[in-house]
Amino acid sequence: MNQRSRLMTRVLCSCFAALLLVLASAAPAWAQYALPPLPYPAEALEPAIDATTMTIHHDRHHAAYVANLNGQIKANPQLAKLSLDDLQGQISRFPLAVRNNGGGHWNHTQFWAVMAPAGEGGAPSPELLAAIEASFGSLETMQTRFSQAAAARFGSGWAWLIRTEDGGLAVTSTANQDNPLMDLPEIERGTPLLGLDVWEHAYYLNYQNRRPDYITAWWDLVNWNEVNRRYAAAAA
Repeated sequence: MNQRSRLMTRVLCSCFAALLLVLASAAPAWAQYALPPLPYPAEALEPAIDATTMTIHHDRHHAAYVANLNGQIKANPQLAKLSLDDLQGQISRFPLAVRNNGGGHWNHTQFWAVMAPAGEGGAPSPELLAAIEASFGSLETMQTRFSQAAAARFGSGWAWLIRTEDGGLAVTSTANQDNPLMDLPEIERGTPLLGLDVWEHAYYLNYQNRRPDYITAWWDLVNWNEVNRRYAAAAA
């Protein structure tokens, strides 16, 4: 290859690389949804949640929701333009497969974030505690109502502490992989501050059918620092 040919090759390679950069920067960051890593080692939540359950829950169940949601993009190309948060508020526009997998991805992403190893989750901030006391009377009353909602959810679903549109707090629950952000008539809407997964795969290896025991143990894992952050963002 002579010098002229080598020069032309370098120019063409440079142009191709520049084109790739332009295309990459033009594509939305959420063109493909991604599985977030756990924010702590799989064994970090023991003994309340064992490492095997955490690994299966994250690496298989959550990963399947992400893969299935990405599999819906071809049939629903508007998904490529929506962040995961934005998708929840427009979920009624999409087929059930998007609702189930989009909700599953969002719900689990928040679930990992609102947990921390026992003793590392902090406590409710003064602002959050005041809001809890205004809405429920006490932190203990809120926790009791939340636990009751989680235990009473028939079949699979979630329990939630939410900030409602009027600025108050409420406890609610949803079936399957629905959440309070979704624009669905059967859902009490609000900003989720804390969500607990009560699907059997979240607890069955350790607790079998003893869901109330799982719920009681889970309170030691609540990452109040993250809940405080979510409340401050919602209040702002």
